[in-house]
Amino acid sequence: MTSSLKTVIRDLHRRRGRERRGLALAEGVRLVEEALDAGLPLRGAATSPALEGTTRGKALKSALEERGVRVEAVSDGELEELADTDHPQGIVAVVEPRRWALDDIAAAPGSPVLILDGVQDPGNVGTILRSALGLGAAGVVALKGTAELTNPKVVRGSMGALFRLPAVPSDVDAYLPWARERGIETWVAAADGTALELGTARGHRAVVGLVLGNEGAGVSPALAAAASRRVCIRLAPGAESLNVAVAAAILLREVARVD
Repeated sequence: MTSSLKTVIRDLHRRRGRERRGLALAEGVRLVEEALDAGLPLRGAATSPALEGTTRGKALKSALEERGVRVEAVSDGELEELADTDHPQGIVAVVEPRRWALDDIAAAPGSPVLILDGVQDPGNVGTILRSALGLGAAGVVALKGTAELTNPKVVRGSMGALFRLPAVPSDVDAYLPWARERGIETWVAAADGTALELGTARGHRAVVGLVLGNEGAGVSPALAAAASRRVCIRLAPGAESLNVAVAAAILLREVARVD
């Protein structure tokens, strides 16, 4: 990395910088540990004295040095300026995330793929990634209009899931033919869909692509037209909707029960 590490970190707070460099930021002990455990290349880490205030922080710094990661010491004040969070725990690292393609997603019965269509809130997208990994999804496809996958808030919300789960930025024109070629049934989450009750997906041998759309606008007309099934969650009387990340976890839990 020829330019100053601090310059690179500042640049990676901008989407254009992340796209140009193909890099992302990991802040805090847990996320950097996850990046190391996932085997991702770390291109450098800025650390402050706060990192060595805990046994876990000391161990992380030693692990970085053992792996030959460039570690640059900064003051606690400088670290806070470089970080996107209020409590970065003394470390901000530059990570080279994997570049996944649609063909890296091995969807199968019981291991669906999640398709995010215009899910704009990065916190929701990060939480969905975390749920997708934990509940057995094969991967996530982020269509245009969805929060950028290396947005720092997405990375933090995923709690390391982004480092392990195939997550692919794409568009409808690429997703639909890919899904057809692989026999993936597109199921759309919609308020007027059929309630997906506990156990109703069992025995269904479909390979499912579960689409979640913008909480206000829903899914695009092209995806709605391509859907073989519209599903929803039965809610208590008077309740109108759920947060999209919560809905994703509930629906995924049921679709992933296919056996």
